[in-house]
Amino acid sequence: MASNFRISTHRNSDNLHLKLAGDFDGTSAWELLNVLKNDCGRASKIFVHCSCLKEIDPFGRDVFQNNFNSSKRAPIFMIFTGKKAEQIAPEGSSCL
Repeated sequence: MASNFRISTHRNSDNLHLKLAGDFDGTSAWELLNVLKNDCGRASKIFVHCSCLKEIDPFGRDVFQNNFNSSKRAPIFMIFTGKKAEQIAPEGSSCL
């Protein structure tokens, strides 16, 4: 994992907010996939906040996007926010 990558989580109501910070590489992608697989719980919406991402490694983006569907337990509405949201969001996700 990029030494400066972090995921901060916050829940409100039935929404889960994930704030990504630092550089996003292949290992960071797997960390995010594991959080999505294990920590979604009963969230009806997941907000992935990307405004604190510095660099997005193309390999990390590809790892995340190619493995995204297998990480989810059930169909969940995901919204990616921030300047770099469109760079990381898998196809079919919403970006703000």
